[in-house]
Amino acid sequence: MAEVLARAHLPKTTYIASAGVKGGESDPFVDAILKEECLPIIARQPRKLDDLGDGYFDLIVTMSPEAHHYTLNHTMGDAVDVEFWPIPDPSATTGSRDQILAAYRDVFHRIEVKIKELRQRSS
Repeated sequence: MAEVLARAHLPKTTYIASAGVKGGESDPFVDAILKEECLPIIARQPRKLDDLGDGYFDLIVTMSPEAHHYTLNHTMGDAVDVEFWPIPDPSATTGSRDQILAAYRDVFHRIEVKIKELRQRSS
């Protein structure tokens, strides 16, 4: 979600790559929310930070304590800013489909607000 939102709200000249600490499968609830918001679905498996290769980034945004600690440990000495945006993990939500989708919508909107704030700061 974060990558798609960043691509929608940040300048087209911004290099954006999304990765996590763990590998995994595509999340159908993410796809459902992106579809609701009329945004494109990325047709690839989620990547791990180690899969991104060169590591030449100006900013890395982390959204979980685990990702933040991992990133700080693996970027020591690199000229990169690391920001922590504490965002709940919607995949941990239990309940009905509607309750789970509500959690994903909440995360979508939280990320969207943070990206818009980032865009404002960068202007």
